[in-house]
Amino acid sequence: MERLVKIALVAAIALYLGIVVLNNLTDYGSNFEFVRHVLSMDTTFPDNRLKWRALTSPVIHHIFYATIILWETASTIAIAVGAWKLWNKHQAPAAEFNAAKSFSVGALGLNLLLWFVAFLSVGGEWFVMWQSQVWNGQSAAFRMFACIGIVLLFLRTPDMDV
Repeated sequence: MERLVKIALVAAIALYLGIVVLNNLTDYGSNFEFVRHVLSMDTTFPDNRLKWRALTSPVIHHIFYATIILWETASTIAIAVGAWKLWNKHQAPAAEFNAAKSFSVGALGLNLLLWFVAFLSVGGEWFVMWQSQVWNGQSAAFRMFACIGIVLLFLRTPDMDV
């Protein structure tokens, strides 16, 4: 049962992220506005001495957003492949199932880096997104980082032959 739960959780993350990618592609403008405001730093504190970091070029905004979507897409596909690899080994001996985890571990790590680097570090701290009352995605980014991190930790627990 534990193996099935691990596989289901990895697959659930792939499903969730697939919906995120679909939403970003089919409603590009909504989240593009988020990226635009964060990079422009136009809703941070009025006397913010860090506004020299602001990027106001629409071209740069689109490049940042496209990079996020590509990163999301790559990690979504990788996580789905990882779930499939786990499923293919769900009845194998423990050593084989444990070995099959490595792809999922890497894929989940790729996505963890997205939330931690792009959203929490670059958006949150470099562009001081935390100062915005409206365009602050730190809570959502942390929620995703925590959920994926917990699944990664659970996935890494060793499986044993019964």
